[in-house]
Amino acid sequence: MSTLTARPRSAASTSHPAGDAAWLDGVNPATKIVLALVLSIPLLASIDPVSALVAVALQLLCVPLTGLRLRTVLLRLLPILLVAPIAGVSMLLYADPGGEVYATFWHATISDASIALAVAVGVRVFALALPSILLFSRTDPIDLAGALAQIVHLPARFVLGVLAGTRTLGLFVDDWRQMELARRARGVGDRGAVRRFFSMAFVLLVFAVRRGTKLAMAMEARGFGADAHRTWARRSQLHRRDAVALCGGVLLIAVALAVAVWAGTFRFVWS
Repeated sequence: MSTLTARPRSAASTSHPAGDAAWLDGVNPATKIVLALVLSIPLLASIDPVSALVAVALQLLCVPLTGLRLRTVLLRLLPILLVAPIAGVSMLLYADPGGEVYATFWHATISDASIALAVAVGVRVFALALPSILLFSRTDPIDLAGALAQIVHLPARFVLGVLAGTRTLGLFVDDWRQMELARRARGVGDRGAVRRFFSMAFVLLVFAVRRGTKLAMAMEARGFGADAHRTWARRSQLHRRDAVALCGGVLLIAVALAVAVWAGTFRFVWS
């Protein structure tokens, strides 16, 4: 029998100081996964900007419960600015035309309907990404692994693989920073930003494969891949706070959809 060694956890995550603990830190990671699905899946039933905007606004009001600063949340949403236009442009050009037509070329048509649909899809991308940022930015990977194994009852081998992968994510940032410093020291880091990005990304991929291989061999040698009963140092349990958080998530998404229905913009995705 092998044991995953860790310190015992309190009601709030042990990865943060006691004075810095937020209300959401006491919610079980398994509940956070369900909560992320509750906040995301219902938004896929409708394509309208109102429900997504209301959901984003209500979620931003909940930022104080997460322990994150609003500026931090907005900075982590910046990469979504690169994804949202890609999803919106396809709707803008190739959605079914409706209302006034502004431009037509080849198979693309820009009209009132396509513009509205592009805006709705772009806002919806933010509404789908925001719950993950708010719920999992401060989640301890060890607590997440314990919840997946003890509450969701996933196989221990899979859970430990996920845990090892999440613990190495932070190393990518350090590797990228070290590569930038090394290239600047050699005088090759100030030109060709696009070319430099792809070359460094390839090197980072090689580093990741090598590190993953070594880590997998080390874990196998220490018995983490053994098909045996495994114990966990941190006990993962559900509490009343988990029910409150889940009810709050259901209420939030219900209000967002209700406002869209009241405004007359609710539109089923298949309609």
